[in-house]
Amino acid sequence: MMKNVHLAPEVDEDDLYSGYNDYNPTFDTEDLENDPAFQRAVKTSHGRRPPLTAKVPGTSISRPLATGYGSKAGLSSSMGRPLTAAIQDGVARPMTAVQAAGYTKATSRGSAFDPLGQARGPAPPLEIKNEESPEGKIKQLEKKVNELVEESCIAHSCADLKLALEKAKDAGRKERALVRQREQTMSPANINLDLTYTVLFNLASQYSANEMYAEALNTYQVIVKNKMFVNGGMLKVNMANIYLKQRNYSKAIKFYRMALDQIPSVHKEMRIKIMQNIGVAFVKTGQYTDAISSFENIMSTLPNLKAGFNLILCYFATGDREQMKKAFHKLISVPLEIDDDDKYTSASDDPHTNLLIEAIKNDSLRQMERERKSTAERYIMTAAKLIAPAIETSFAVGYDWCVEVVKASQYVELANDLEINKAITYLRQKDFNQAVETLKMFEKKDSRVKSAAATNLSFLYFLENEFKQANSYADLAVNVDRYNPSALTNKGNTIFANGDYEKAAEFYKEALRNDSSCTEALYNIGLTYKKLNRLDEALDSFLKLHAILRNSAQVLFQIANIYELMEDPNQAIEWLMQLISVVPTDSHALAKLGELYDSEGDKSQAFQYYYESYRYFPSNIEVIEWLGAYYIDTQFCEKAIHYFERAALIQPTQVKWQLMVASCYRRSGNYQKALDTYKAIHRKFPENAECLRFLVRLCTDMGLKEVQEYATKLKRLEKLKEIREQRVKSGRDGSARARREGSAGGDPGSVTVKGERLSAKLKSLPGTNEPYESSVNKEIDASYIDPLGPQIERPKTALRKKIDEDEFADEELGDDLLPE
Repeated sequence: MMKNVHLAPEVDEDDLYSGYNDYNPTFDTEDLENDPAFQRAVKTSHGRRPPLTAKVPGTSISRPLATGYGSKAGLSSSMGRPLTAAIQDGVARPMTAVQAAGYTKATSRGSAFDPLGQARGPAPPLEIKNEESPEGKIKQLEKKVNELVEESCIAHSCADLKLALEKAKDAGRKERALVRQREQTMSPANINLDLTYTVLFNLASQYSANEMYAEALNTYQVIVKNKMFVNGGMLKVNMANIYLKQRNYSKAIKFYRMALDQIPSVHKEMRIKIMQNIGVAFVKTGQYTDAISSFENIMSTLPNLKAGFNLILCYFATGDREQMKKAFHKLISVPLEIDDDDKYTSASDDPHTNLLIEAIKNDSLRQMERERKSTAERYIMTAAKLIAPAIETSFAVGYDWCVEVVKASQYVELANDLEINKAITYLRQKDFNQAVETLKMFEKKDSRVKSAAATNLSFLYFLENEFKQANSYADLAVNVDRYNPSALTNKGNTIFANGDYEKAAEFYKEALRNDSSCTEALYNIGLTYKKLNRLDEALDSFLKLHAILRNSAQVLFQIANIYELMEDPNQAIEWLMQLISVVPTDSHALAKLGELYDSEGDKSQAFQYYYESYRYFPSNIEVIEWLGAYYIDTQFCEKAIHYFERAALIQPTQVKWQLMVASCYRRSGNYQKALDTYKAIHRKFPENAECLRFLVRLCTDMGLKEVQEYATKLKRLEKLKEIREQRVKSGRDGSARARREGSAGGDPGSVTVKGERLSAKLKSLPGTNEPYESSVNKEIDASYIDPLGPQIERPKTALRKKIDEDEFADEELGDDLLPE
């Protein structure tokens, strides 16, 4: 019995219950957050795997757990199910559930833990594609075709149409090579139809953009006739557009209708646009009835502003008053589909709401709404101005009808603008009183209309030179709307007319500060600086205006004139050349060019421009005078006669032109014609002493008997001239003496005595019937000293006599009658 009793030794070497009260730091959960191994296990799939189904029994018997490594006996679960990793029949079952984490089914205890498979080495390199294979070549070619199409589109968007067309052609060539290569290596069913369609469509578009319409039509035909392209028929719209550009309207209508038949009814907007193009084509051909049916169909299906306006135009062309009114009603009934302006005004103090309203006040959507509203107002205003004179007996009644219709629509604010247009129509008809009365009706209306009406009234009174009224209405317009650039410009104009250029410049500056694109203010401030002799500032203003109005003839002339005032003729000539490129028939600009070239000493260029100026305006006396003098200087007196005769027709009361004609005849050797011309001048101007002198000289040299008669008239005329001069001189002396005597309290009777003395002197002169023979001959010999010596010493040949007379006449008339 005692052999089965075991006494406990003093030192317990193997206590079954030892260690249960010991504290193992591994099970300390408070430091798990700082345990890197535990945190790494939690973040991986290994840390999230489900627990094993077998449980360790809580007995005092120490039993090893079954693992996938050893050959220990397996433990059963509480349900009698063997462990998944247990060894059954001496073979370890693989742990397939943890293969994703990198575990393997290796049963050897010596195998290293390698979850990432690093022991296997780097992955093998990727296989290099063989681009020399047929499939590789086809893919490379497809990629190249797509790149060329994209480059063509980009070049087109950058307005480089030539490069876009070249790229499109290159894409077409490569696409055809691609198709041939596909047919050789693959079945025809594998052909990329989308790529072919894209290439052909882009090529046709580029042909059309470069105005190569025949090639574009041929390319479109290739697409349309190919039944493999599903939506190819829709491209007939593009073909119709090309025919419309070529003004082949019948074919355009035909293709539009063919495209309309192929577009399903669900695409309403596209069908409406095509119908609108059909209506426009009918208008181009003058078939207004067919156009009306197209536009009426649009207005009944999906109304829009453009179709409504075109409908009014068609009814206006047919002259149907009632239908014009109905069409106008339809036009103003088209919904704009935009938000009210109240949406963009803040009525609360919420900073978030105010910030939101400020952000959307001028965004792209708001700009689109403004543009749509502006377009609608422009269509309605144009339609009203067009039909107002046609729908009623007078345009005033027609305008009144349009105003009433507009007031009852969503465009109430346009009614006042129509009234102002009514006043402007009165102005065009030169009915200023009615225009003023119409504009004065707006003095008691809202500020915007009141300012516009006052501005127009100021403009009207300014044109009528009533500067006081113009100034008062300009003040009214400025007071109502200080930011109205037109009102400020009119105010500056009234001050400019009064000569206060500095103050006028201030108003023009304020107008430009409110609207930097106000061309009227910019032009006027340039004129103001020119008046103030501030030429640099004037030139700067006109150059700015030239940047806005590139082809304005007035601006170009002002710039040239300022350069001329700055004594820079080369720049003036350059700007005048630009001016005549804009208005090649402006005679004044051509004459100014001739004047500048003449001042530079270039007579040939001056003659060219003076002659062009005369050709366009043959009534400019200065040009005629210069051309006549030019021909005389170049010894072509016969050609100068034509210009002086033209001047005599323009100014028949000026004797100098007729004297110049006679002088040209005399210089050219036609003495008989010169004598007849002088006689005609003497009959028209019997008191012209110059004409009588030449008559005496010609008659003397030609040996005519009329010499004595003309000499007598010349002597009498000279005596009368002396008497007049003495009378004028004595009258001046008498008036001066009378003023002196009157200031000294003298008697004004001396004037009468002076008059009596003058009358006595006139009575002492010889009468008109008394002879002047001896004295006249003496006077002639003394007045005309022949530089060639006495008449007896000259040769008696007729030719020499004519030459001498010509030389003598040139010396007599050189400084008096020739224009400078």
